[in-house]
Amino acid sequence: MIRLATEDQPVLQQELQDILRRNQELVVAGQFAAMVMHEINGPLEAVHNLNYLIQQEADNASQVRFYSNMLDEQMVTLTKLSRQTLSLYRSPETRESVAIASLAEAALRVHQRKISTKRIILRKRLKPDVTAEIHAGDMLQVFSNLIANAVDALPENGTLSVRVGRCADEAHVTFADNGPGIPAPILSRIFEPFFTTKKERGTGLGLAISKSIIEKHHGRIRSRSTTRPFRNGTTFRISIPLSAKAG
Repeated sequence: MIRLATEDQPVLQQELQDILRRNQELVVAGQFAAMVMHEINGPLEAVHNLNYLIQQEADNASQVRFYSNMLDEQMVTLTKLSRQTLSLYRSPETRESVAIASLAEAALRVHQRKISTKRIILRKRLKPDVTAEIHAGDMLQVFSNLIANAVDALPENGTLSVRVGRCADEAHVTFADNGPGIPAPILSRIFEPFFTTKKERGTGLGLAISKSIIEKHHGRIRSRSTTRPFRNGTTFRISIPLSAKAG
């Protein structure tokens, strides 16, 4: 059996962590792309139908104008979706002022099918005027990971609360569920790379990567959880500077 030199192990572990991080980024990007295609499909179908109606009513000027106005509305929707998607996936070095509530909504849409399947009660308190200078794609990955963990932990008809607010020069994002909770010995290790309780379903990198991304934005991520009956649940709270210069 070949044994690796001890000094090589940290390097190999970091390389493996980087590979798995890129893989998770691709998974989130794929999920988001599927959601975007689903949202684009409706307006595209409407454009196709309206174009057909315009051709059929070519000799009726008032009807052509009516259908043209409706077509313009669908094109505005498509343009908005396109711009939102492009704003989320730019160079990792690019940071822009992003509405945190919109990002939270996008992450929720990624998991909407699972949320609906489990009939999860969604409670949102998202202040629309909270913006921060961030890399939107990275932060979407963090939000998506925390929502995915909550949805996995929740039973049917469980509750997921998502809140966006601000205090002084920080944006605060909270994800709270009333799932079974995390035992204290496990809670103390959840941000450790490769630590997982999901066995074959988990890499143990989701929260470690999320913590790394938050810290790269000079922010903090904190957790609290309890398994006490009738008070059980887990909460993650993210705090990030509103301005990149503040970090």
